[in-house]
Amino acid sequence: MKLGIVSAIYDGFTFEEMIDNASANGYECVEVACWPQGKAERRYAGVSHIDVDNTSADYIKYVKDYCAAKNIEISSLAFYPNTMDEDLEKRAANIEHLKKVINMSSLLGVNMVTTFIGRSQSKTVEENLELFKEIWPPIIKFAEEKGVKVAIENCPMLFGADQWPGGQNLFTTPKLWRKMFEIIPSDNFGINYDPSHFIWQQIDYIKPVYEFKDKIFHVHYKDIKLYPDRLNDVGVMAYPLEYMSPKLPGLGDVDWGKYISALTDIGYDSFICVEVEDKAFESSREKILDSVTLSCRYLRQFVI
Repeated sequence: MKLGIVSAIYDGFTFEEMIDNASANGYECVEVACWPQGKAERRYAGVSHIDVDNTSADYIKYVKDYCAAKNIEISSLAFYPNTMDEDLEKRAANIEHLKKVINMSSLLGVNMVTTFIGRSQSKTVEENLELFKEIWPPIIKFAEEKGVKVAIENCPMLFGADQWPGGQNLFTTPKLWRKMFEIIPSDNFGINYDPSHFIWQQIDYIKPVYEFKDKIFHVHYKDIKLYPDRLNDVGVMAYPLEYMSPKLPGLGDVDWGKYISALTDIGYDSFICVEVEDKAFESSREKILDSVTLSCRYLRQFVI
């Protein structure tokens, strides 16, 4: 496996600074954030380290050469929007940019894009599945034509009032995965597997590794900490951030030995990227860099 970092934590860093720091910490790959220019709607969104509008041969060569010189591979180009937004203008813009990210992934020879399905927050699951049938087959067909795999992260995108009531990503549970893979039975449509999201949903995060072994294209390493005393006070119907918190690997409730053992069982030997979303390490640039270093040090006991 190749250990990497999701570049969204490097907000305010240039492409070169981001690659330099990942390399200096001993990472082997980076999942590169590629958001459009403009104001971010949430934390970790709006970060862009590769300009997908610049498809010139010189720029493509520069990105490739710079990464190669630092011994860094690009695991994926990342853009996590809501492609099923109820605002039709936002929906169209998100789909258009996602296709640009897919195209750039092809041009760079990365051939992987990590993203969300999205969700219409006020609609039922059944209604959202019908919307998925309408919106996503053309996106995957475009990816197939470009030779790009699309890996969907299993984050419900339900943390607080902004995402209430349904969250902003339909791709949340094994049951829904089965339905969506039946609708789009494409070899280019798969999973960006993050164990932390299953923990707070009270779902076994090991069992699906085996069932969906052929669909796991990319992996996130993020931890989560549940607070039982808070959960006892607010219950599972509360906003999730009232009873849980994302943490650095090793500082939460993921059993990393058990999880990585499952990945080795299925023969997964591709990219694994740390996703830093720990508020305890966001107060300064120094703290952010510490989080990147600490995550790598902890995970090196499992990945060499």
